[in-house]
Amino acid sequence: MKKLTLIALLGLGTLTFAQEVKNLPDNGKQKTALIVPTEQKELEAKKKAAEEKAKLPKPYNPKADAQADINKLVAQAKKEGKNIMIQAGGNWCIWCLRFNNFVQETPELKELVDKNYLYYHLNYSPDNKNEKVFAQYGNPGEKFGYPVFIVLDKDGKMIKVQQSDVFEEGKGYSKEKVKEFFNTWKPKA
Repeated sequence: MKKLTLIALLGLGTLTFAQEVKNLPDNGKQKTALIVPTEQKELEAKKKAAEEKAKLPKPYNPKADAQADINKLVAQAKKEGKNIMIQAGGNWCIWCLRFNNFVQETPELKELVDKNYLYYHLNYSPDNKNEKVFAQYGNPGEKFGYPVFIVLDKDGKMIKVQQSDVFEEGKGYSKEKVKEFFNTWKPKA
């Protein structure tokens, strides 16, 4: 019985020690609020992000021959009179996956992209950093982070590099800012 009591006291002591209680004034009344440790909040945020990431499509292919794929797109772009939109990033990047999903799930944006661009997801990951391909475009991921956008004209000439943080809104993207970007860099009539 003494062992059981001792174990119970140790458990309660640990529980009490692990949680910080703070008294907050409220018009003369005292309220007690439980302060969740920062580490626990960070773990919960990481868990939420992992759950979100698991649900989103994974458009990046680390095994792809990116240079060969882009060469094919340039040939196709010449025939179709479209520009090429390269979204550089990886399946590890929640913001990359969010952007892809945002465009695919927003009919107005998807239509704008499909009409004016050949879209390519250029992989950057430990499996395949595509260093030679990125070097051709000045390694924009190193400068701006991911995702980063590289716009090529129908001849394969780079005409714009765009960081993505300017499109962010909350935990997603601004439809109007993304739409403006796509409209600005579509082929000229």
